[in-house]
Amino acid sequence: MRDMSENGRAAGWGWFLAWVLVGACAGTGLAAILTVGVALLVLAAVAAAFLLRAGPGRAVVGGVSGLAAPLFYLAYLNRGGPGEVCHAVAGGQTCTDAYMPVPFLVAGLLLLGAGLVIQVLTVRRARADRTPAR
Repeated sequence: MRDMSENGRAAGWGWFLAWVLVGACAGTGLAAILTVGVALLVLAAVAAAFLLRAGPGRAVVGGVSGLAAPLFYLAYLNRGGPGEVCHAVAGGQTCTDAYMPVPFLVAGLLLLGAGLVIQVLTVRRARADRTPAR
């Protein structure tokens, strides 16, 4: 078992953040499957294979938190919605339809929060398991 000293805790959160990046890459790949999505999914799969071999298994929940990144981006892109949103450009204006951003924001917050809560509980449980009984 790993030592839960300061370096052990930092390494645990470091692995968690690495999985957050993998989750963000995979989520963005799925959202952009018709353009660069396949390349991002391959990159996420290679990184996940590396992390599964090298890192602690409990940090995989970071992938759940990482899936929030494309949802936050979609909420940002639709921040003017719902409805038609127009922007001034050189020589006139351009209009696009935008969705309501709240569902994307709420889903992203739920995914981010779920991954963080599970990670905190896992770190606390690991710390409690290593505390000597009195």
